[in-house]
Amino acid sequence: MNQPSVSMNDTGLKNDLLIRACQGQPTPRTPVWMMRQAGRYLPEYQAVRAKADFLAMCRTPELATEVTLQPVDIIGVDAAIIFSDILVVPEAMGMKVTFHDGVGPVFDHPIDGPREIQALEPVVVEEKLGYVLEALEMTKRALDGRVPLIGFAGAPWTIAGYMVEGRSSKTFAKVKAMRYTRPDLLHQLLDRLSHVVSDFLLAQIDAGADVVQLFDSWAGMLTPDDFRVFSLPYLKKIVDRVSVTGVPIIVFARNAGHSFTELSQIGAQVLSVSWSEELAAAKAAVQGRVVLQGNLDPCALLGPIDSLRQEVIAVLDCMGHNPSHIFNLGHGILPNTPVDHARALIDIVKEESVRYHG
Repeated sequence: MNQPSVSMNDTGLKNDLLIRACQGQPTPRTPVWMMRQAGRYLPEYQAVRAKADFLAMCRTPELATEVTLQPVDIIGVDAAIIFSDILVVPEAMGMKVTFHDGVGPVFDHPIDGPREIQALEPVVVEEKLGYVLEALEMTKRALDGRVPLIGFAGAPWTIAGYMVEGRSSKTFAKVKAMRYTRPDLLHQLLDRLSHVVSDFLLAQIDAGADVVQLFDSWAGMLTPDDFRVFSLPYLKKIVDRVSVTGVPIIVFARNAGHSFTELSQIGAQVLSVSWSEELAAAKAAVQGRVVLQGNLDPCALLGPIDSLRQEVIAVLDCMGHNPSHIFNLGHGILPNTPVDHARALIDIVKEESVRYHG
């Protein structure tokens, strides 16, 4: 197979590797990008962050565009992912959130019961989240077809966890207590979130997103049975609505490998695999129904580059001669990652993956 890695196609993209991989089409090498690639490990990001707090960066399209483009320009990834946060959705629903260094997001008034759920505001995406859409449009123009642009949103279970807990948690005991004491309320909240998230992703696609990813970052906090009740059906609702666009959908249900078979049947094109799950087991579970993304341990970028190369090859070896793979980390890149190691990762994937294609 002698297909160019850079081609102008009907999407208008010069580098369409990610799109082709999402569709399970042959590619001359494995496409690669990194979750949280527009982030704190880059000095250029830190320079922007010194001028504005995190939420201001999210809400200012010019700044969001600037940091979205940085990893494309600096380390050569095969896709840009819009700079934003999954908690812009509950904020749009009327919940005030602040971000604190060393603590993360904190909600002033977490959800305690039916009164707070009923008080959640309806969301017209173009009005409440227009700044994200404007950033997407601005970034799309700035990319000028160099690579695809990824939009994203949090999955209902993960967003609900923050809304009920009021912040990140090691146990998510409050939202899990709601599961046992008032499962009807939890379902009500999850259903509302599924509608807002669907609307948000559809609007992102209209604004120029070539691919969208659903982050269910706290899927692994649920038991396997509860995941299939309180997360999976809502992921499917969203995928069902967004699929009509024909835009590829990536689902990242972190540490929910127990349900890879079911996840591979909800209609998404790609499943992302965390670093704590076996790629081979995921490959066996999905039986070619979906493309797999992942799953290098982010800490591998903290070791020597020679070691990093061996870790990359191990992931590529696991997938073998298979077009249905997108190289990524098994979670977000760590803030203390050396930039030259991030760049080396991208270069190594580009160099080593060629021999698995064609």
